[in-house]
Amino acid sequence: MDAVKGIDMCDSRAEYISPDFTKEDLVSQDDPYAQFNDWFTRAKECDSIAEPNAMALATCSLSGVPSVRMVLMKWIGPSGVVFFTNQCSRKGMELEENPKASVVFYWPPLHRQIRIEGNVKKLSNEESTKYFHSRPRDSQISACVSKQSSVIDSKVVLRREHKRLQETYADETVPIPKPPHWGGYIIEPVCFEFWQGHSDRLHDRIVFTRQADSVWTVQLLAP
Repeated sequence: MDAVKGIDMCDSRAEYISPDFTKEDLVSQDDPYAQFNDWFTRAKECDSIAEPNAMALATCSLSGVPSVRMVLMKWIGPSGVVFFTNQCSRKGMELEENPKASVVFYWPPLHRQIRIEGNVKKLSNEESTKYFHSRPRDSQISACVSKQSSVIDSKVVLRREHKRLQETYADETVPIPKPPHWGGYIIEPVCFEFWQGHSDRLHDRIVFTRQADSVWTVQLLAP
């Protein structure tokens, strides 16, 4: 590695001061959602974490080219993990042809991360519309204006169209129609991995895997 021509981080080290996390520390050994809820609650209570629901979403094309980006989890429960986006974006197109995804929640102040893998389905138009109209109106307008992932010459055009729609829908009693290409997805998990860091790099990894009968098994993984 040529440090002169690049950014050398080889000597960068973070101290992870955490107690061991074992199977005995799990909230439940047959319900990964219960464990997620426990860790997520702690993340929400941490003042250093502005958006505990931010997650890295990885998708992949049928040709095997992966892509990843940050999105916001809007709901999680026994049926899965929900997020919303432009369904004509790159991630939307990849999910259309290859409806599988993985997400990672990473909370550096807690030295913890949760990885989830699963199959993906679109939410109903009714569910997406209900959430769309719960968003701030400027966010609704931005969803109407932006053809996400498409090439643009300038942001000026987007700003101009955004202003036009603000004027069109200045009367807040008039609902803004949800664009047909905007909606929600639900990831139906088949795997949860809970990771807790340690300075000696002997990190804790506990994975829940859903079996064919929907029963969850739990195992320890080597770091």
